[in-house]
Formats: sequence, structure tokens, C-alpha cells
Amino acid sequence: MNGAQAMLRTLVDSGVDVCFANPGTSEMHFVAALDSVPRMRGVLGLFEGVVTGAADGYGRMLDRPAATLLHLGPGMANGLANLHNARKAHTPMVNVIGDHATYHKALDAPLESDIDALTGWCSDWSHISTRPEEIGADTARAIAAARTSPGQVTSLVLPADTSWSAGGTAAEPIPVPAAPKVAEDAVAEVAKVLGLGESTVLLLGGNAVREPQLRAASRIAAATGARLFTETFPARMERGAGLPAVEKLGYLSEQVTYQLTDVRHLVLIGSRPPVSFFAYPDKPSELTPADCTVHQLAEFTEDTVDALERLADRVAPDTAPVLAEASRPAVPTGELTAQTVAEAIGALLPEDAIVSDEANTSGLLLPMSTAGAPRHDWLSLTGGAIGQGMPLATGAAIACPDRPVISLEADGSAMYTISALWTQAREQSNVTTVVFSNRSYAILRMELQRVGAETTGTAAAELLDIGRPDLDFVALAGGMGVPASRATTAEEFCGQFSKALAEPGPHLIEAVIPSLL
Repeated sequence: MNGAQAMLRTLVDSGVDVCFANPGTSEMHFVAALDSVPRMRGVLGLFEGVVTGAADGYGRMLDRPAATLLHLGPGMANGLANLHNARKAHTPMVNVIGDHATYHKALDAPLESDIDALTGWCSDWSHISTRPEEIGADTARAIAAARTSPGQVTSLVLPADTSWSAGGTAAEPIPVPAAPKVAEDAVAEVAKVLGLGESTVLLLGGNAVREPQLRAASRIAAATGARLFTETFPARMERGAGLPAVEKLGYLSEQVTYQLTDVRHLVLIGSRPPVSFFAYPDKPSELTPADCTVHQLAEFTEDTVDALERLADRVAPDTAPVLAEASRPAVPTGELTAQTVAEAIGALLPEDAIVSDEANTSGLLLPMSTAGAPRHDWLSLTGGAIGQGMPLATGAAIACPDRPVISLEADGSAMYTISALWTQAREQSNVTTVVFSNRSYAILRMELQRVGAETTGTAAAELLDIGRPDLDFVALAGGMGVPASRATTAEEFCGQFSKALAEPGPHLIEAVIPSLL
């Protein structure tokens, strides 16, 4: 057994049976080993940002890692933006980065690079496996680290000679300890705070936006008068009719300041104190009110279910959670705008959908229109690095092939990783992509003003406008094997969206709308 075969067998024996890949020469023995380890499913991406983003979507939905296969340092560099998003989401992921043979590295060949610097930047755990006899054990350690609560991005560098050399041995899975419980003192302290009757907010983040935690938090809020918020970009939030409806903290610092006005106590559950997305002249970066005391009930690495349920049993023993009632907007007619698209999605969203949201400014109205839709999962842009939406949807569809996936995508960020459509077509994934086509980087127009750099000049405007020529997403999707259509009215959009949801395989709808900003 060579090193590559030992690695693959260790991966599948530990439950890692999907590998999103964009391989090169140094990974050819790993590729060849796929035929001897048929339990591993290889999924090809045409760009490494698609590979890493798809592994992120897969890991968020299943709470267990997929593997990626990346070609040396430059290949990993191509995937770094979505590895950044995955690390912010605490997604379990095992990256396998091929490298030159150990004896070849000193020759400074054209693809030689400092892989250590890259893995150190975007990984929670990393290692170079230099001997085939150790690759199985090293792989098992990488998987165990990836599965450590609440999930970690791990990177294992595989030199070509470790991969092709004989002597590899598959390793047994390493048991992963459960998430640590919160100390009773922390629960008692927060219960005491809630008993003061002062304005209190519970801020939910990490995996504390799943159903059990949401129900417990809602019980606490109903019994004590505390308000509930989630972090601005939760990795995966369960929401919809039959679950507690929880408001997100706003994107803009002014929104957060308003939401936390007069709050005296901020209780963190799997979250951190809110900060502004960027620094702005004469505006605060830390958004917790000056006279507000911060309390940590549970770190994001700790058992948030247990912590919230113990707290609820203390302060709300006989209180039921407040659940969102089923409600939908009316099916819209007339002009196609960001509002009517949001209403259409709320009106037509199918049961048990997975929504990958990178609509950015065009999606500001989506949370309100979908709050009472059938229950669904909502995946957010956790790290702010755009180009996540389509790959994330691709990975979610591989993880959950029986669930409809809706990818809501701004036109500017769609172009970063549009080749994800090709992977969706090859895998015949049930992904319906909606591109909000306003032909501008609308959010940057707003940011130009917010940082005090407002200008009416044409040179600045040129860098924020993605027209001339207008992008043709119908043609782009068709060129990658995805059926596509263009909607310019609400009636057209609703018909196309319903048709796409009813048919198997991927679809794309270009929704031509005016900019909200």
C-alpha cells in the first residue's frame, strides 16, 4: 500500500467519503488511488475557490468534514478566500495539499512556495507528512482535529514521494471528545442577571442558532423579557414556521447601535461582542454600549445546547418557546425589484430548503419575507470574502441530495466562482441559482460614502459599475450546461422559479432589477 492509498483508506474509515478536488501532477497518486478506494467520491471543481467553498457547504450541512485536494501552494492560494470563510464558520474540513517530493523542494522549481505560511494563515491545525509509514496516523489526527467542537479547518501537506512510496498503513479513527459543558457558575451568574429585570440581550452565534438552542433561548426570553439576536452572519441557521423567529444584528454599525440602545446586559452564547464590519472615520468599532456589561454563558467551543437548556430550566421551567406561525407573502406581480424577488422567494420557498445567501445588498428584504416560510436552513457569508455563494450551494447539494438548494447570488460576486455551475451540471445537483442582476457593486457605492470618500467623479464610478458590457448570465450558465432564463417582471420570475424547483438538476435565473442603493 502506498501513502496515497493509506491516506484515502484512513479518510473513508473515519467517515470522510467525499473529496472536492482540483488536482495537479504532485497529486496524481492520490487520484490513482481513488480507483482502489471506491468508497471515496471525488467531485471535480474547475477552480480551487469552488473546491474549498463546496467543502464548506458540505461540512456546514452534515457537521462532519469533506476533504479537499489542492495542487501545491498556488492551488491552495486560489482557495484561500473560501477557506477564510470556512474558518470563520467553524466548518469541519480536511485539506490535502500536494507538495513537491521532499528531495525536489530545495531546487526551487517554478511551483515551489511557502505552503507553511498559507496553512498557518487559514487552518486551525496543520502538518506535513514526510513518511509513508506515518501518513495514516497523520490523516487520522487531521480528521480528529477537524471534528473537534465546533469544527475546524485542518490542512495536511502530502509530498509527492510520501504519496507514491510503499509502506503506507491505514489508521483507525481517533475518538473525538464531546464539546465541554459550561460550568454551573456561569449558568447561575446569567440566571442572576436575568432576574434583575434590566434590559438584557442574548446574542446567539456559532451552532447556537440550531433548533434545540433556539427553542431553549426562546423559553428564556419569553419568561424573563430578554431579547434575542443572532450574530450578523450565522454559518447555518435553522428558521421558518414552527421555529422561534430571531432577529439578526444589522450589518451597519448604526443598525447595531440602534438595536442595542439602552441594553444593560449582553449575554454571549457561542458568539463574541459585536464589532463594526470595517472601521469608519469618527464611528466606533466596538458596538457594545458603554454602560452595558458583557457576560459569557458559553464559548463557541462549548456545549451551547446543554448551557441554554440548563439556563431555561432555571429561569423558565414552565415556559414554552414562542414559535413563528406559517405565513407567506402574496405572490407578487408587476415590476421586478429586490422587494418583489424577496416576496416571490418567500411565497414559493419549498419545504426543507437550503438557502445559500450571497445576495448582499439585493437581499436585505429576504429575512422578513421568509420568516414564516416552511422551515429551512439559511447559510450566510461568514467571513465576508465574496465568491462563496455558488460553491457553498454546490457542497450543500452534495451533502443533502434530497433537499432543494436555493443559491441567492449578487451579480458581482457571482463572477468570482461562476464555474461552480459546471460542477453542479456534472453532478446534476438540485440547485436553483438566482442572480440579482443590478450590474453594479452596489455595496461599494454605499461604502464609498461611509468611509468619507464620497465623489461624483467618473473614475471612481467606473470601478463600481460592472456594465459595458453587461454580463449575460443566461449565456454563461448555458455554456456550462445549466438551463437558464432571464426575468424582467415579477410574473416571469415566479414562473421561472416554480419551474426550476419542479425539475431535477441545476437551473439559473437572472433577475434583472434596479439597485437598492
